[in-house]
Amino acid sequence: MGYILFILFIGIPIIEISVFISVGEIIGLWPTLATILITAIIGSALLRAQGLATLFRAQEHLNQGRFPLEEIFDGLCLVIAGAFLLTPGFVTDGVGFLLFFPPFRYFLKKAVGAMLVARGGIHVYTSGNGPEQTRSDGSIINGEFEEIDPQEQPPKQEDTDKHPIRRID
Repeated sequence: MGYILFILFIGIPIIEISVFISVGEIIGLWPTLATILITAIIGSALLRAQGLATLFRAQEHLNQGRFPLEEIFDGLCLVIAGAFLLTPGFVTDGVGFLLFFPPFRYFLKKAVGAMLVARGGIHVYTSGNGPEQTRSDGSIINGEFEEIDPQEQPPKQEDTDKHPIRRID
């Protein structure tokens, strides 16, 4: 992983300089610099609009008692897109603009999800109102569970009387 980051750290500036020189030869110095400035301004406007929309969706999900995982992923993509668009360069601008498109973020989310599943996944922990959490209709659910090994023998009758709900894999 360290080598990949090193190669990116060295490779991206070299690619950006090469593209700068090529574009500068074609359209000239001042139009090249103006293009970089315009992409930064457009990126800032897109970041503000989509960032606020994502924030409002996340707040809405939190108010409904749902964890806003998709909105967090979208927000992270938007932060990266903003950083890429504020970084001078045509290649980083291209990647930054791609991150503003929801279909590309959806594709990226699926790819990252598949990679996490292949590596063993991730765990998301949320905190509630203590051991009891209140549902949106105001009722309180309190319960206990016991993890059951699928290789384990079926429970005896007296065990099922104590724990009528069992998890079955």
